[in-house]
Amino acid sequence: MIRIGILGAARIAPKALIPQVSRRDDCVITCVAARDGARAEAFAAAHGIANAVDSYEALIRREDVDLVYNALPPNRHADLSIAALEAGKHVLCEKPFAMNAGEARDMAEAAARSGRHLIEAFHYRFHPVFLHLMETVRSGAIGRLCALKAEFSVAIPYRPEELRHRPDLGGGALMDLGCYPAHWLRTIAGSEPEIVSARIEEGTPGVDLLTEAELRFEGRIPARLRTSMKPGQKFKALLAIEGSEGLLIADNPIHPTMGHLITLRRGGDVRRYTVDGQTTFDHQLAHVMDVLAGRAEPLTGGADAVANMALIDAIYRAGGLAPRGL
Repeated sequence: MIRIGILGAARIAPKALIPQVSRRDDCVITCVAARDGARAEAFAAAHGIANAVDSYEALIRREDVDLVYNALPPNRHADLSIAALEAGKHVLCEKPFAMNAGEARDMAEAAARSGRHLIEAFHYRFHPVFLHLMETVRSGAIGRLCALKAEFSVAIPYRPEELRHRPDLGGGALMDLGCYPAHWLRTIAGSEPEIVSARIEEGTPGVDLLTEAELRFEGRIPARLRTSMKPGQKFKALLAIEGSEGLLIADNPIHPTMGHLITLRRGGDVRRYTVDGQTTFDHQLAHVMDVLAGRAEPLTGGADAVANMALIDAIYRAGGLAPRGL
């Protein structure tokens, strides 16, 4: 039985972890931590969690926690994930992995030293939809990879306390939303890109409301990335993969169970279809459990997480903004 502790009485856990744990018999949530003890107690009572503490460090020290879910903003990913690893805990860390590539590297090195797993919570990566996209490309069904395009955009209204609008907490469209298409592109291409150009529209000082980047992957494969959280922005999650013999388009690969469509064009033939699966968070937890049981190697974290943060840092620099935390 894997015992899970949650860092942060945040909005994400009731969607991304708590229901998923309730559907399994190999894990249980034993504790939640928040800086406000009353908030931690209320969260625990609302979600049937046995224990609540008013210190993140106290949760990390608990003997009844095997896996720490770091649901805090990015500015607390590095220090607390490293502390958890050094305390002998495995860690599932929310995206984006860190504030910058340097922090990500420190986290990956701590995981290697501790012999514990540190997995980045790119929940889409474990779903049958994305696994199908990868297999379709790898099988040669659309021929040689020629070009890529990816976007994840949704309006995030400004509020002074909204972390996505605070660079000190790791906010910004590229950090919060664009980390996904960055990871989609890198994963499909199977290599690391160079930056051709980047354009950023700034909101509050240091915060990108919109980021667009032109990339070039190994083999001179061009790729376009777009992410926006501007007012009035409609939800858009799209990955388009052009091959020498066809085109593969995924509409909403990030939350397929909320509605998705895959389109495969080959010559004059067009096929539109969906792929069955549970929520991305169910598949994510299943993968974590498989990794901890030794049945699978982690698909995220480690060098992959460092490289994704390095790409984010490079796009910020190319667009005229400093990477977070630097």
